[in-house]
Amino acid sequence: MCALVTVGSKRLSSVLSSLNSLSLRRFCSTLAPGSIHPTAIVHPNAVLGQGVSIGPFCTVGSTVKVGNGCQLYPGSHIFGNSEVGERCVLMTGAVVGDDLPGRTLLGCNNIIGHHAVVGVKCQDLKYKSGDECFLEVGDNNDIREHTSIHRSSKSSDTTVIGNNNLIMGSCHIAHDCKIGNSIIFANNTLLAGHVVVEDYAHTAGAVVVHQFCHVGSFSFIGGGSVIAQDVPKYMMVAGERAELRGLNLEGLRRHGFTAQEIRSLRTAYQKIFMPAEISKGFDERLADMEMRDELAHVSVVCSMVQSIRDSFEGKRRGICKFRHWNGS
Repeated sequence: MCALVTVGSKRLSSVLSSLNSLSLRRFCSTLAPGSIHPTAIVHPNAVLGQGVSIGPFCTVGSTVKVGNGCQLYPGSHIFGNSEVGERCVLMTGAVVGDDLPGRTLLGCNNIIGHHAVVGVKCQDLKYKSGDECFLEVGDNNDIREHTSIHRSSKSSDTTVIGNNNLIMGSCHIAHDCKIGNSIIFANNTLLAGHVVVEDYAHTAGAVVVHQFCHVGSFSFIGGGSVIAQDVPKYMMVAGERAELRGLNLEGLRRHGFTAQEIRSLRTAYQKIFMPAEISKGFDERLADMEMRDELAHVSVVCSMVQSIRDSFEGKRRGICKFRHWNGS
């Protein structure tokens, strides 16, 4: 490890302002794999794996662990009790971790985009200074520019991001959220605290999700939607106060659902939300669905019905309304 080089804030600002983009690129091009640029500030107690490259004006704290083959682009920083897995990339201006009790844990092959902030203190006013707070991020996530992901609000919980997710620019994932795998959040998707998003869900841009809502797997949320209640599995919702708009048929096809499974889901959806007999209440329609021999044993139908039922259990928020929903 190279010797520590401390650069005062005034001096650092002067150096940065004197470098135009072309000269900065030339400055960085001399950084070989497994090297630390002389302007980087790396604490001697930090643990660096093999082949770690640290660019100009980066900061690596005293309790940080950086896995093999990681790359820190100019002006990126890792603070606090943070562990970064192998082959992760921090783009310019990215910040991982915070000098707080608790921990930030990143898996392998993650990209933290330009000026993204991952693993900092939550914005929950109930958070008490000194409490431990946690964030765990899986593998193969692409977290794009200006995204913010916060640690949990209390020591008994953890903010969790799974694997293989694409989180586009300027998204926000608040404290204590649970994000699954292979999810796409388009730009400016904003999740309040304690939101759960299941595998393969997909949002369009400028989506807002109320705290404690659940978004089911293989669902789709249309652009500009405000989600104030749960989105069941396989469904598509949209609207300023989001309403059910049918099944996410294109998403189901893309993810390999069979024609028979999709037909069964369509039949079940129509029986539940578009009934011919409007005299029956919602609970009765769900019960009828579970008694129909041709649908009751289709696994995807059972999964959809269970997702709906779960949304009305305990302190859950119920499901997004349907414009022709009778008996609600």
